[in-house]
Amino acid sequence: MSNSKLLNVKNLSISFISGKKKTEVIHGISFDISKNEILGIVGESGSGKSVSSLAIMGLLPKKKSEISYGSIEFEGKDLSSISEKEFQNLRGNEIAMIFQEPMSSLNPSMKCGRQVAELLKRHTNLSKSEIKAEVLSLFERVKLPDPKRAFNAYPHEISGGQKQRVMIAMAISCKPKLLIADEPTTALDVTVQKEILELLKTLQQETKMSILFISHDLALVSELVDKVAVMYKGEIVEQANVEGLFNSPQHQYTKALLNSRPSLDTRLKKLPTVSDFINETINTSVISKEERKRHHNKLYAQAPLLEIIDLEKTYLSYQGLFQPKTEFKAVNQVSFKVYEGETLGLVGESGCGKSTLGNAILQLDKATDGIIKYKGEDISNLKSQPLRSLRKDIQIIFQDPFASLNPRLTVGKAITEPMEVHGICNTSKERNEKAIEILKHVGLSETDFYKYPHEFSGGQRQRIGIARTIALEPKLIICDESVSALDISVQAQVLNLLNSLKENFGFTYIFISHDLAVVKYMADQLLVMNKGEIEELGEADQVYSHPKKEYTKKLIDAIPKGL
Repeated sequence: MSNSKLLNVKNLSISFISGKKKTEVIHGISFDISKNEILGIVGESGSGKSVSSLAIMGLLPKKKSEISYGSIEFEGKDLSSISEKEFQNLRGNEIAMIFQEPMSSLNPSMKCGRQVAELLKRHTNLSKSEIKAEVLSLFERVKLPDPKRAFNAYPHEISGGQKQRVMIAMAISCKPKLLIADEPTTALDVTVQKEILELLKTLQQETKMSILFISHDLALVSELVDKVAVMYKGEIVEQANVEGLFNSPQHQYTKALLNSRPSLDTRLKKLPTVSDFINETINTSVISKEERKRHHNKLYAQAPLLEIIDLEKTYLSYQGLFQPKTEFKAVNQVSFKVYEGETLGLVGESGCGKSTLGNAILQLDKATDGIIKYKGEDISNLKSQPLRSLRKDIQIIFQDPFASLNPRLTVGKAITEPMEVHGICNTSKERNEKAIEILKHVGLSETDFYKYPHEFSGGQRQRIGIARTIALEPKLIICDESVSALDISVQAQVLNLLNSLKENFGFTYIFISHDLAVVKYMADQLLVMNKGEIEELGEADQVYSHPKKEYTKKLIDAIPKGL
């Protein structure tokens, strides 16, 4: 093996064990990382990316998994044959990892500074005061806005992007030779994502460490890595340097990953999915500017379905018994109109007030001031019975379908129960038949009616959430980050589904997301929010191509463009 190879994975096969049954999930993969090199592993959920990285870290459950074939060599040493004690000395010290969800990998009961300090205490001989100084220095290096405050803060007291920076500080604290970053930016805003990528790039250049960067987004990976390995169903289907892979992808799956993300230049009628590429059934029809203009003229010739006038939502926080209460305006003087058959895109960073605005429209969290008009009537202060009737008309599709589905209810029950509450259909037999018909509409089958939420993938659960929403025959649907946790290809399927349902059922959407590329593809009008206020509002393509505000330009610049 060449001395420059830091990590060498050869013909690695991994099996999961359940009782007497063994299931192979990784099928003979090989890749290597040289010193001072960044390798990107790209693929969708279930492709085997994270399983491979956990094997390198020695974190796979011993009794439920095994390396059935092949080897993982780190600096010439086979990691599959070393003891747990040797792994403990290696982990954090020579090989470190940043996980996808910082909140679940940070200890919620321990201050951030102490969590990083513990690692230094274990792997170095520094004194207590030297450790504190080193942690503060690390927090400065990862560009935490106020290192001293972050040192004394619990994880829940800082933002998602800041939590991820604490994780990065922890990962680089012992100057590892290899850093594994597993989807480290998936749940973050595009602007924070860009900052984290730039930070990783800078740290890598300073320390000369190698990085294994795992993601489902090829455009994102291209901005950081030297070479790419594409994983599909437990195999590596393509490996190349980043320019070669982007300019001439060989495998159909790679082509699908590159093209499933909405284009920023053309607006396809239907986004291509992985199965479209594999079956060669790609629809290249484009929505022309003339078609779009005709559609908009028709939309805006009618009275608005929803009108928001000077809406405000203020939260009060109490610091202590004798402290004055402080006000925080989450939504401030917001006004806009939504027309029947339209998709209004609502975009902005976390904390800008998007979801608060959505909850106020739904009356889940009453507005402090302002007027909400639905079909010309003021619905701001409805009492229980009229509000219940309104709930049928205005529905929401949540970001996390698993959290919004009751794990004890079958899919059929989850869909038919709200139908019964709102008096849709006369008998349970009719409701069941309608629910099965709706499941087929969203690309699921009759057998899925009898299953439970845990039996489905993330993309399928999102379809169930959509089915439950449309079963009530609503007029207006608020999609709150409803595709942000999905793989690129699954996201394309769900966006296509939302558009076809809109055509077939005449739905109106308020589409909330922090992903400007997705919002631009879906939206007729685009509303940009910043710190509770409207920053910019206009026709989606116009706002994207000629943004008037610096904040909008910043959001657009942060979209991963690929090569």
